[in-house]
Parts: sequence; structure tokens; C-alpha cells
Amino acid sequence: MRFRASIDNVPTFFRIIQSIEKLQKKCIIKFTETNMHLICNSDTNEGGIQVWSQVKVDSLFSGYRIVSNAGNEITMTLSSEALLAALRSASSSTGASSSYATEEVIMKLAKKNDQAVMSFEITGTTRVGRRVKVTHDVKIEVMRPSDVDKLSEPMCPEPDTHILLPPLQKLRTIVDRLRPMSDILAIRANNSGCLQISIHTESVKVETEWRDCENPTMAKDAASQNDDPPPDPEQLFTVLVSIRSFIKFLNSHVVSTTTIACICQNHCMILYVYIGDAADAGGVLTFYIPAILDG
Repeated sequence: MRFRASIDNVPTFFRIIQSIEKLQKKCIIKFTETNMHLICNSDTNEGGIQVWSQVKVDSLFSGYRIVSNAGNEITMTLSSEALLAALRSASSSTGASSSYATEEVIMKLAKKNDQAVMSFEITGTTRVGRRVKVTHDVKIEVMRPSDVDKLSEPMCPEPDTHILLPPLQKLRTIVDRLRPMSDILAIRANNSGCLQISIHTESVKVETEWRDCENPTMAKDAASQNDDPPPDPEQLFTVLVSIRSFIKFLNSHVVSTTTIACICQNHCMILYVYIGDAADAGGVLTFYIPAILDG
């Protein structure tokens, strides 16, 4: 089993891990010949939120080499916090205040003291021209193929509506203000560009509405043409979610350019966070937030 790659786009890799690091202490990363998959699927996550992501290898890496007996795929669990620390070291060394300038970051599979690690070798040059090499080792556990086969994304019904979200940073400002007032956030959208987020308790009701949002046609929808009449475009579809879960998702504002929300009424919300332009994205982070059923 061998793996080695040069990280060409350290800032984007750092922001991707930053957006999921708060979800769970350990994440799963699956490397294939063409993609890197990031998975956060623990049942103990806040509100049951899960992440199933896919990033194109060539959007982050060069000199990418992977060999394994499992069809040239390697799946591992590792500490998201430790991975973030290694990437922070690699990305901060490119800043003006750093004592050296990064020239190359190599990520490779290694074994040290009988412990499998993902080793990050950062090489650079100081201001006086001296060569510097810094190594970060992140402990990993390689998953067995039989355990990898058990990984499966949540089953969801066909969404009732898809809508392009406003910039996540702006959404976060609003939701942060709602958080002290309620644990549950209602999200509503229709097929004519209306998006609402609201809270409703015995003592307070607050609602924010956006008009003229885009309702994109998703690939799955185009493929699944059926004879059912289309819903009234003005009909609002609703999902109630944990406000804490939604704020965890909003951490992905650091990497988001385009985000599409899909509402499966009273079941779940699926959020696609595109890395780069949606038309030619380097990857997509897919968040699943289960609905809270209003008893």
C-alpha cells in the first residue's frame, strides 16, 4: 500500500477540513485514483448531521500516486483536528509574518514506530535563504475493505424543491442572532424563488425572507421525468432542523462559492456546497441534516 502526493492548493484543502472539523473528532477520508472523499457519519453528531463529500484529485494535488490491493483505493480514519493543524502549518508558512516561505508540501503514507501515519513534509526557504524542512505526522487507522463496504449515504426521498442559498456568511450572521431564542429553525422554500428562515416559540416569532432566489434544475431531476403534475410553484415546503446543526453546516462558508439547498419536506435537508464555480467545481461537500418532527 503506497500513497504520495504534492499538495498544490493548500489553502483550499485547509478550508475544506476547517468546514468539517467541528462536526466530529474523527473523520473518514477515502482516496481513489480520481477523487478524495470526506465522510463524517457518526450518529453522535449534533442533530444527526452527516457529510459525504467528493473532491477531484487534480483540484488539490499533483504528482498523485496511489497503490493498494483494494483496487487502488485507501480509506482511513484520522483526527480532523490533527489534520487541520498540519494543514494550518503548511498554509500559514505562506503568510507575510512567517519565518519561511513554503515551496512544497508532500503528503505521504508512512509507518513510524509501528503506527500508520499520514506524513506532511513542508519544505521552504527562510528570508536569509536557508532551507527548512518541517514534518507533521498525523496518526491514521486504515479501514478494512469489509468495513468500507458498509459505508452508505443516507437514503432520502426525491426533494420537493431546490434553491440557491444567499451567501453563507450573511446567512450565518442572521442565524447566530436567532440561536439564543430557539433550538429549532424552520426553513421553507418554494419553486418560484422564495426562501424563508424562521423561529417560533411561545414568546417570540422571527422570520426572514428572500425573494428571487434561483431554483436550479438538478441532474437527478432532469433524469427522473415522471407523469406526476408539477407542484404549485408558490407552495412552500418546510423542514425543521436543529439550529446548532445548521450553524455547524454554515462553517462551510469558508470554502463555499455556490450552495444549493434541497428540501425533502418533514424528512431532511440536503445541502450541496460547491468548491469553485458550480459549472466546473473542483468538488462538492454534501451535508445531510435530518428533520426534527414537530410533535
